[in-house]
Amino acid sequence: MTAKVQEVRWQDHESTLKSIRFEVFVGEQGVPIEEELDGMDEVSKHFIAWFHDKPVGVARLMPSGQIGRMAVLRPHRKQGFGALLLQTAVETAMANGIEAPFLHAQTHALSFYEAYGFVAHGDIFLDAGIEHRAMVYEADTV
Repeated sequence: MTAKVQEVRWQDHESTLKSIRFEVFVGEQGVPIEEELDGMDEVSKHFIAWFHDKPVGVARLMPSGQIGRMAVLRPHRKQGFGALLLQTAVETAMANGIEAPFLHAQTHALSFYEAYGFVAHGDIFLDAGIEHRAMVYEADTV
């Protein structure tokens, strides 16, 4: 796989980031646009997964340490792009002094995040009408 993940600025890559997120979250999952755009993008770190020269996935890291908006285009799923995005976001968080990055995982993806050191906490809750569970990165579980 000729793939890489690049940290990018929202201001420079907004259209690419939105395009992938809208296709996955709004188009496939029915998330309302106003919930997808939460006003946190300008202050967050963003990542794009590239396959050759084509953007195929995105993620963001908020100042709070929350990793989110992870989306990989359907034809490129289950090929390691999500793992690359997640690992890059975790490494970036740790390099910026965030010792316990966290996320809100859709329940169907819990095992994916568990494989990369995230541990579920608390009850299932709805976000944009989709079941989620809070997860915290615990390096000793990897």
